[in-house]
Amino acid sequence: MSLLKDLNSLLEPTGIPIETGVFSGKPPDEYIVITPMSDRLDFYADNQAHSVIEEARLSLFTKKNYQSMKKQITKTLLAGEATITDRQYIGFENDTKYHHYAIDVLKEYEMEES
Repeated sequence: MSLLKDLNSLLEPTGIPIETGVFSGKPPDEYIVITPMSDRLDFYADNQAHSVIEEARLSLFTKKNYQSMKKQITKTLLAGEATITDRQYIGFENDTKYHHYAIDVLKEYEMEES
């Protein structure tokens, strides 16, 4: 599995449109953009990589109050065994009239054997 696949699967039931990197087309009043942040190997004493740690930022853009969606996304992520490393209100974008709220997550995966 991968973090992007997991996040899309976890968040799909919210009904909010989700895209990776940038929202293409005309954005709705509420949407999520997932931005991959890191993909690193975790090494142990034998100097062999045994797991992959993937991180991403979920950017919630909404013209509504973001609080209830923030809570719903947080509960969904935690139930899906993702680790939330940061949550922050980025700000209100005057030109687009969207509130921007970011949730950073990480998840560890076992290395797949070739």
